[in-house]
Amino acid sequence: MIVSTARTTVFDIDGTLCFDGRTIDRRILTALATCERAGHQLVFASARPVRDLLPVLGRAFPSATLIGGNGSIVSVGGRVWARAAFEAGDLGKLLAEVARFRAGYLADGPWDYTYTGPAEHPILNRVDQGRLARQVVLADLPAIVKFLVVDATDMAALAEVGRMLGMTVNHHLDEVIIDFAPGITNKWEALTSLGIDQYNAFGNDINNLDLLRNAQHAVRVGAHSGLDDVAHVSVTAAPEAVADEISRFALVAPAALRQPPVSFGPR
Repeated sequence: MIVSTARTTVFDIDGTLCFDGRTIDRRILTALATCERAGHQLVFASARPVRDLLPVLGRAFPSATLIGGNGSIVSVGGRVWARAAFEAGDLGKLLAEVARFRAGYLADGPWDYTYTGPAEHPILNRVDQGRLARQVVLADLPAIVKFLVVDATDMAALAEVGRMLGMTVNHHLDEVIIDFAPGITNKWEALTSLGIDQYNAFGNDINNLDLLRNAQHAVRVGAHSGLDDVAHVSVTAAPEAVADEISRFALVAPAALRQPPVSFGPR
């Protein structure tokens, strides 16, 4: 259990801090360090499994809590565990539909993974960059915490099947992938399970909806229309703009961030 405070700040990774799929700009890293020094407890929450978060963060922020797989995997104090996994029956139903739609996929276990998609798919640029895991057959994964479909004969229909099966489904139209997670698992649900109910958040797309909706201060990176009703502030999806907003945020009390600027006229 983590002590929750208004100085806990949660950051999505891809499209929020990382714009090339592999690295975080030094300006953003410097701003994050400023945020930490100002007393913020940092949490990094991503659709990536924890295995694929580590190379992006490098050796920075070793005390940060990590949430991976859109909430299905967590790392606290360096200890990684799966907190949600597909039930055997649900997984069997999903695999039957995957076969029907001739889908290629990336299935993540708590650490290792299985991949059956095209060899040239761009998702492979983000998988196991640190060479920390093994690619194995599906049966060798002790549990499956995330299932990412990268191609299929009808992506929209397959996404709808997942919803009918009661799974959390994020259909990313821009990347042409479908992200399946077990049950109601998401980043916000994982935060609350760790005892974090007061926090601020930065995120860029629809899989951050609940994370931003429940934040005391929510910063949207970019202009995803699905976040129109939950973002308190929006910034351009560019390293300099994000770094500036993190630095500004780090040094200002969260309540003050929503207030209009004070005008000082002549006395």
